[in-house]
Amino acid sequence: MKLYFFDGSTTCRPIMMFATEAGLSIETVPVNLFAGEHKGEAYTGINPNQLIPVLEERDGHRLYESSAILKYLADVSKHAAWPSDPRARAAVNSRMDWFNTAFYRNFGYGYVYPQVLPYLAWEDPAMQAAALAKAKAESERLFGILNDHMLTDAAPFLGGQEPDLSDFMGVAFATIGELVGWDYSRWPRVEKWIAAMKARPSWNPCNGGFHGWRDMLRGQAA
Repeated sequence: MKLYFFDGSTTCRPIMMFATEAGLSIETVPVNLFAGEHKGEAYTGINPNQLIPVLEERDGHRLYESSAILKYLADVSKHAAWPSDPRARAAVNSRMDWFNTAFYRNFGYGYVYPQVLPYLAWEDPAMQAAALAKAKAESERLFGILNDHMLTDAAPFLGGQEPDLSDFMGVAFATIGELVGWDYSRWPRVEKWIAAMKARPSWNPCNGGFHGWRDMLRGQAA
């Protein structure tokens, strides 16, 4: 299997972490977003959405979207992070949808990315400030839900004693706040959860690009 990816990408990091912990052998094919390779004719032929990641198998089967790829990899490896029990699986799926829609839309595209990716920023400084303030307030509310209603003191992960797919996806989305100096201290369960995921064997090998981006931006965010 091949994964078209960009090192440090928020949507690629969960796949790489899960694949590492599941012992899956995946060939990575870098796609340089900053150089615009995803907009080129060659890559557009692979994914007309011009987005990463894409999972490609030897028979030509291709799969788009981080969440779908995670579930597929867990299915083919029969991994417990994607449980077979219908209710348990639905609970994981619900959390993944929550992260992938409300949380990522507000925290990622509403608050973090407009500060670090110029093409997502408002040209009018007043509009930028107003949009960031609104997104920050909503992100704080969502972090409160994650802290108070989704995480507990009984287990380190959303999945319990071991992480499930929602942990791998969610922690990648939550930690992008490090790019802009987000203060996590208001949400102690979230802090403990992030620390537990960072202690996993897959964290350092799969997050080098993210760490480099974070360290480059540190102190530069608006």
